[in-house]
Amino acid sequence: SARLVRPIAALVGWPLARAGVPGQLVRENAVRNPARTAATAAALMIGLALVTFVAVLGTGLGDTARSNVREQVAASHVVVSTNDWDPMPAGVARAVAAGHPGAVVSAVREDRALVEGAQATVSGVEPSTIARVHDFAWAAGSDASLRELAAGGAVVTERFADDHGLAVGSPVHITTPSGERIARTVTGVFDQPALVPVLGSVLISQDAFDGAFPRAKDRLALVAGAQGGTAGIERSLADFPDAMVLTEAGFAEERARDLSTVLNMLYVLLALSVVVSVFGMVNTMVLAVHERTRELGMLRAVGMTRRQARRMVRGESAVTALIGAAVGLPLGVGIAWLATRAMSEWGVAMAVPVAPLAAFVVAAVLVGVVAAVAPARRASRLDVLRALQYE
Repeated sequence: SARLVRPIAALVGWPLARAGVPGQLVRENAVRNPARTAATAAALMIGLALVTFVAVLGTGLGDTARSNVREQVAASHVVVSTNDWDPMPAGVARAVAAGHPGAVVSAVREDRALVEGAQATVSGVEPSTIARVHDFAWAAGSDASLRELAAGGAVVTERFADDHGLAVGSPVHITTPSGERIARTVTGVFDQPALVPVLGSVLISQDAFDGAFPRAKDRLALVAGAQGGTAGIERSLADFPDAMVLTEAGFAEERARDLSTVLNMLYVLLALSVVVSVFGMVNTMVLAVHERTRELGMLRAVGMTRRQARRMVRGESAVTALIGAAVGLPLGVGIAWLATRAMSEWGVAMAVPVAPLAAFVVAAVLVGVVAAVAPARRASRLDVLRALQYE
């Protein structure tokens, strides 16, 4: 602990010395009881480690989500429901197509079903247009595989094919929520990001979807080449107030925002641990000032001013806070790296947000200063004669 305290104390002691407080006092007081200093910093360290973990992991998840969407969506605009969760009426895509005759509009239906005995998401797509607004990374087959959907074909993701032993030419059986069973033949296998997939695990033609799934609705509609951009598409959807038009970049941000909402809730909960650490630091500084009453009296007797006494106590508190930051931030980054490695199958990338981490360091210093307000005031108001008589 003392080895970590000394360099940080030296760093803090330099500006204090420039302000009239001997930096040596800050260093000596901080390392006098390194175990207590480290124990006090531990609470802040844990809080900062957890917050840093969430920040780093959240940045990686957000960047991965945006990248996943960009890899898949070839359309200029995406029409979804206003909350991006509920399905839309099938008339939404038809309204956009009617308002923009030269545009490519491809609606995507979606529902859950039993496929080969396992729960899976089934998408109903338009075989003639989907390849023009969605980029397929084919593991087996090509865009021609999509044209075979109308003739009883099905396209599955590579992950789903591996899990169920499917390949091109394999039969695939689908049981809809209404109990209807349909049999299709795999005509293609494509690779799709696992974290933020745009399409389901199994693709069938939209006509087959409408015939098998009751009350079929659109999950989204991909649009390319619409005149007037976003405003033009919105005018076509005047009769559908629950539909929202997003650009490709906006759709990527919307999908990343879903992850951010959950992470922001964790931020609020973890911030409570930082608040608790403030009370621990206040308690430690009050105890330190009480134990050094005679010492503070001697320093005041030989010329230390009230302002210098306050700055000395604040400096010691800042040292303690910076120790927590110096250990907590690398620890949080390390835990986030381990979590990212564990999520490698989802394609999550490691990303370190420099600006938020720098803000955490500044916040740690502010925590130290706030924690030292009351103890520093008490130290500056000690009566010199009574302090010299204190045993």
